Amino acid sequence: MPNGPLPGAPFIPCPGGVLLSQRSILVSCSDLFPRLHVRHGSNSSVELKTDNDVVKFSFGTQPANGRIRRKEKKTPRQIKMSKRAKLNELRFYRLKAKKKMNSPNPEVRIRYKLDKAKRKEEWLIEKLRKFDVPKLPDEPHDPEILTEEERFYLKRTGEKKKNYVPVGRRGVFGGVVLNMHLHWKNNETVKVVCKPCKPGQIHTYAEELARLSKGIVIDIKPNNTIIFFRGKNYVQPKVMSPPDTLSKAKALEKYKFEQSLEHTSQFIEKLEHELEEYHQHLARYKKGKKEALQDNPSVLNT
Repeated sequence: MPNGPLPGAPFIPCPGGVLLSQRSILVSCSDLFPRLHVRHGSNSSVELKTDNDVVKFSFGTQPANGRIRRKEKKTPRQIKMSKRAKLNELRFYRLKAKKKMNSPNPEVRIRYKLDKAKRKEEWLIEKLRKFDVPKLPDEPHDPEILTEEERFYLKRTGEKKKNYVPVGRRGVFGGVVLNMHLHWKNNETVKVVCKPCKPGQIHTYAEELARLSKGIVIDIKPNNTIIFFRGKNYVQPKVMSPPDTLSKAKALEKYKFEQSLEHTSQFIEKLEHELEEYHQHLARYKKGKKEALQDNPSVLNT
């Protein structure tokens, strides 16, 4: 408590000869009434407010920073489903799907299969996005210019030699480039044999391997074989497997998803064709029935 009154404020008499200012003052009960006997004492504070000539008292503790704490809203707890409830839910969906599969209406059956296949297609596309490896910026590389005679010589040499690198269903991954560099350690050329290979895919493999290995494509054979030349000033890199390629296991996993996506897309096309044929058949049937009724109105009367 201050020894004197606050300047510029009227005084309010209180017990014990203490003068209180008209401003808001926070005092302790023990300081305000020191001589009164209190049975159950507390350290709570008394706040006296005199706004607009009205005296107000408020009891309670005031936080140190002067702010009143508010109760935080509790997030509703997620109710966990029991094992029996989960089984019942799965059983419900199975019965619902079985009802659609055994529906007498062909359109319902086709649409159910079509929706299921489209959901699977979206899921496979989302899975394949995880295998997209960002390509690193190309390093400065001076491509060597070969004459026709040199190309012919390297082509004949590469055909005669037996060293080769296979590219299978996994496609181009880090191990293929690594094997090419290992062959180039003792040989100028190396053959890359692609089996199985789709039509036109051999050229894609040739461009990708030339970018990753910095080799020169000498010739592409009809039997899906590419002959690569290492270059005149070839220096074996420290990291022979490029970092922007997939591993052997990841490449196989990607191949499986790609195969599944291809088959699913073909199945969707087949179902869409069946649905279109069914609608055409339905239109022809309705048209024929309408013409029959127009020709024989007696059938309609009966």
